[in-house]
Amino acid sequence: MLDMARISTGGQVTIPATVRKTLGLKDGDKIVFAQQGGNIVLLNSNKLAFGEFQTAMAGEAERVGWADEQDIVDFCKQIRHELQEAKHEGNA
Repeated sequence: MLDMARISTGGQVTIPATVRKTLGLKDGDKIVFAQQGGNIVLLNSNKLAFGEFQTAMAGEAERVGWADEQDIVDFCKQIRHELQEAKHEGNA
């Protein structure tokens, strides 16, 4: 893919639709400009943050004994239930 854009006098650039689609960008999303070697690359900040989170959490599921996605869903349900109970205890 090779797309071109023009820089306005105010330094603004319209990101071509094909690039937005490739990066999964929509109105209001934030982007990151990163230097890689001698180039500057454009990244979807949400995808970048999620990728960093995945790297940071690597091995944690196995450490706590989660074998599959259902284990995570069950854990989230348990936390919601505990938060709801704690909220009602404070109202009693």
